[in-house]
Amino acid sequence: MTWFSVNQQVESDWPEVWAVLEPAFRAGQSYPLARDVSEADARKYWIKTDGYNAVARNDAGAVVGVYYLRPDQGGPGDHICNAGYVIAEAARGRGLATKLCLQSQDRARAMGFRGMKFNLVVSTNAAAIKAWKKAGMKIIATVPAAFRHPAQGFVDAYVMFKSL
Repeated sequence: MTWFSVNQQVESDWPEVWAVLEPAFRAGQSYPLARDVSEADARKYWIKTDGYNAVARNDAGAVVGVYYLRPDQGGPGDHICNAGYVIAEAARGRGLATKLCLQSQDRARAMGFRGMKFNLVVSTNAAAIKAWKKAGMKIIATVPAAFRHPAQGFVDAYVMFKSL
C-alpha cells in the first residue's frame, strides 16, 4: 500500500520543505552545509534552476520527504545527475528513502540522464547507505576523512553511482 505521493515541488511548498530540511541541516551529520546555514542559503543550495525538486506527502498531506535532482556537472558531463534526499524524522524507518531514490531514478531517466552519482555519502549514515544500496547504488570510491562529523570527528565519505 502506498502511503505517500510524490509531486514536483512548487513555490508554496517551501515552508514545509524547510521544516523537513532544517533539522537535518542543523544536525550536521549528512549534508556539507554549515549547521547554522540560513534559510535563504539553504534554499539556494536545495533549489537549482537546472534541476527538479520533489516533495513526498503522506495520506494526511504532510511533507514526509524531499529530494532534488540536477546535473552533477555541466557541459560534456551533464548526462550524469546528482540527487539529495531528506526524510522527515517521523517518517524514517519505513523504506521511504529507497522508494524516493527509485522514483527519482525514473524521473532522471525521463529527463535524459544516463547515470546517477552521489558525491558525499557520509560513512556513518548507515540508514542512507542501506537505502541507496537497495535502490541499486554502488560505492565506487571512498574519500578518507572527507566529512567533519559533529560527534565522531573526521569520517570517510563514499561516492556512489548507478547507471540508468
